[in-house]
Amino acid sequence: MTKFLKKDQLSSDWYEIDAKNVVVGRLATVISKIIRGKNKTTFTPHMDDGDFVVVKNIEQIKFTGKKFQNKKYYRHTGYPGGIKEITPEKLSKKKPGETLKLAVKRMLPTGVLGKKQLTKLKIYTGNKHPHSAQNLKVIEISNLNNKNIIRN
Repeated sequence: MTKFLKKDQLSSDWYEIDAKNVVVGRLATVISKIIRGKNKTTFTPHMDDGDFVVVKNIEQIKFTGKKFQNKKYYRHTGYPGGIKEITPEKLSKKKPGETLKLAVKRMLPTGVLGKKQLTKLKIYTGNKHPHSAQNLKVIEISNLNNKNIIRN
């Protein structure tokens, strides 16, 4: 028999990730697993059992190949003929963390649960953030796999 957790049995940890020279897609997969709670043995698909993730240095995140100039993100205004497109290069100038947020959002379930889980992602430019009191556990993305970071 499968044992499911109750709401009062849920607990959340806080993780800190440095995004300096890290590839966007590889970082997004690690973050989405933590936010959903798939890294825990108590994973329950229909409940928000995930942990909080604080990402710093988001302005130094990397894309592989020529995706930074050529990849396109599409959105629709709701009006006829209202499709808009933007490249990660332009998007990162307007909103530095939006490329990572979109990548993680597309890896989470759609609907109310996915929106609630996405609020557990905190993105900051630079090294400073207001979450130092939460006893953050640091995750070194470069130690997980050699391909996770781009070395110049």
